[in-house]
Amino acid sequence: MSATPAPISRVSAEDEAVILALNNEHAAELSWLEPERLSFLLGEAFYARRIGDLEAFIMTFDQAAGYDSPNFLWFRERYERFVYVDRVVVAAKARGRGHARRLYQDLFGHVERAGHALVTCEVNTDPPNPASDAFHAALGFVEVGDAVIHGGKKAVRYYVRSLHA
Repeated sequence: MSATPAPISRVSAEDEAVILALNNEHAAELSWLEPERLSFLLGEAFYARRIGDLEAFIMTFDQAAGYDSPNFLWFRERYERFVYVDRVVVAAKARGRGHARRLYQDLFGHVERAGHALVTCEVNTDPPNPASDAFHAALGFVEVGDAVIHGGKKAVRYYVRSLHA
């Protein structure tokens, strides 16, 4: 008999300290955040959710967000309407439970209900992240471009998934 999956719920202000710690444990794959920056980003987010006792979280933005990430801006220059997945993190103790897939599936439903048709994201190519490439391909994302950012310190691959195939 399988256990009931932990619920997906909205991120609240009370979650910020734990989200910050979880994010910064994965700063190499994501980016380091200070508390004020996280609060700002959550305020701009289109969709920010967590699973259970912060076993995982996701934060996304739509094209209207006041966000200055070079990756977000890359999509804004090319697409009129989209939802950009800025970060998805699964705590080490919760890996292998399908949390990232559940968060994406929940996001896709939310995106469609809001009238959007495109979900975008990027995956590091330097440093490489082949597991994330494979995960996004399995979810139906296709590569649409690449870039070298942060003064050459990071290279990324850009992905898009159309929800109205």
